[in-house]
This record gives sequence, structure tokens and C-alpha cells, in this order.
Amino acid sequence: MMTASPLPRFLLRLGLPMLAALLLQGTAPAWADNDWQDLHTAVREERIVPLPTLLDWLETHYVGQVLEVELERDDDRLAYEIEMLGPQGQVVEFEFDAESGELVGMEGVRIDAMRRREDAP
Repeated sequence: MMTASPLPRFLLRLGLPMLAALLLQGTAPAWADNDWQDLHTAVREERIVPLPTLLDWLETHYVGQVLEVELERDDDRLAYEIEMLGPQGQVVEFEFDAESGELVGMEGVRIDAMRRREDAP
């Protein structure tokens, strides 16, 4: 008999090193507070984009390893902030509108070096 995992699917996807780092830092992820059920409901009701959708998009368009994921409210707008480590050691943060899934910003150095070849200008 198969039982459901107690961890959100995106944490399983990020892998044990990422989860271990979160636990060792003593950092409480955004979903750990009482609002996590509201977030699951919002995803289920398609009011916000599921995180795996954005991770798949990043994997298709950029080379790198996910370091950190946050879901934050900024000026009454929910935004995913996904920090990635690029192949040259660069750290880049991608910001997505949580409702539309639109990439609304990128911060970091040598971002173009992280683009997959088919996406390079």
C-alpha cells in the first residue's frame, strides 16, 4: 500500500541536499507557517501557478541548480523568487508573478551564460 509523502512535491524534486540545507540553517520555509493550506488551495483552484511549472520552465531555458525558493507577498502581489547557481558560479535570482507565471525580473551577473543554447540571442 502506497502512502502520500508528508513533504510537498517540490521539496522532493529539489532533493535531499536542498532539504538538509534548509533544516541545518534552521530556516523555516515560507510554506511551514499556518498559511501553507491556503497556498495549496490557491494552487488547486488555479489562482497561483504551481512551483513545478516554473521549475520546468527554468530547466528548459537556463542551466543551473536551484539554491532557494521563496514565495513572497510584495505590494499585495504574490511572487516566486527562485535563486539559481550557474555553471560559472554565478548566482541569479528569477522573480515570477505567482498568479500569471510571468517572469517579471532577473538579478545577477553573467545571466546570458546560463541560457540554454536554443534560447541564446
